[in-house]
Amino acid sequence: MMPLRIALVSEHASPLAVLGGVDAGGQNVHVASLALALGARGHAVTVHTRRDDPLLPPVVALAPRVSVHHVDAGPPEAVPKDDLFPHMDRFAEVLCDEWRRCRPDIVHSHFWMSGYAASVAARALDLPHVHTFHALGVVKRRHQPEKDTSPPERISEEARLLHRCDRIIATCADEVFELRRLGASAEAATIVPCGVDPRHFTPEGPIEQRTPHRARIVSVGRLVERKGVGNVIDALVGLPNTELVVAGGPPGPELDGDIDIQRLRAVADRAGVSSRVDFRGAVPRSELPALLRSADIVACVPWYEPFGIVPLEAMACGVPVVASAVGGLTDSVVDGLTGRHVPPRDVPALTQTLGRLLAAPDERARMGRAGVQRVRQRFAWSRVAAATDDVYRSVLAGRGERRLLRQSAREEVSS
Repeated sequence: MMPLRIALVSEHASPLAVLGGVDAGGQNVHVASLALALGARGHAVTVHTRRDDPLLPPVVALAPRVSVHHVDAGPPEAVPKDDLFPHMDRFAEVLCDEWRRCRPDIVHSHFWMSGYAASVAARALDLPHVHTFHALGVVKRRHQPEKDTSPPERISEEARLLHRCDRIIATCADEVFELRRLGASAEAATIVPCGVDPRHFTPEGPIEQRTPHRARIVSVGRLVERKGVGNVIDALVGLPNTELVVAGGPPGPELDGDIDIQRLRAVADRAGVSSRVDFRGAVPRSELPALLRSADIVACVPWYEPFGIVPLEAMACGVPVVASAVGGLTDSVVDGLTGRHVPPRDVPALTQTLGRLLAAPDERARMGRAGVQRVRQRFAWSRVAAATDDVYRSVLAGRGERRLLRQSAREEVSS
């Protein structure tokens, strides 16, 4: 098949960002990994992301055939993503200018604001447009009503995107259900999961040293309240002789000034488990596999989660996962096979589940092996990129068929 010119749009989640901050997490990993995997398939990929530093060059080569374009839209500095929507019209103007000069074969936007900007430019130039939401405003509003800082336009713009795009790529079955509730047709969405690099995250390799004669639970990711790290800390009360390593947030020297770290330390102090909680801050991805391999269990218990990449990384390293039964975690983590599901925000259930699994080393080993097999069969980025490529081809073929039908109709009328 002929290679494609692919434009990925990710307004706040740059593939070059340092992970672990408030607005830097799974989407950054997803966009970077998808771009690289598509490039490895022979496609020419450009990721368009907002400039958040005046020293960044206009274009950065990420890999052969893969580049990152920094779009000047708003101040060239870090801006909370919920404050970016006023700059999206300018973002769309820059995309339009870029795509007039170098027309992509297909546009694939990520997150609702990217979808807004990409749809404006794609419709102006009659470009096929695929969109991945990564998270939906209606779900966030449902779970964080008083703490939802999203712009008021979010929910209505997401509903409009359903009808402006050629196709929605959903990451899990739960998201398709939510999209149908928003009015999407049955054929509007195709499920393509998030992925993991099974060459980087493997069961073989270095294992970080740990405290002798103590069980270890590891939690990785952003530290905002909805990620449930505080619930894992509270669960330690009922898990004696167990330590928790929390990876995420700013680099180590900046931890003391971080609001989320302060909140979680207060949780640990109130629970009387501060001596058993190790806040690492941001852990380089090169060191993350060794940390994951050192865990008896990786806990991923958000209050809600569109998908979640950390469970895949843990499973790829051969570690069982205790996960909330929410969103994409019900697709990726198979209860009883690769880990255990627990209700979100249920500390007693979490404590009981962690305790039982910590006391069952043979079960943990079996789950670890099953997790490795599941990731390699279903979630490797090469497979995700191939499935995404199939969606692109389907959209392009559908557009071609519609053009032929319109041309045929015009010819019949003229004759």
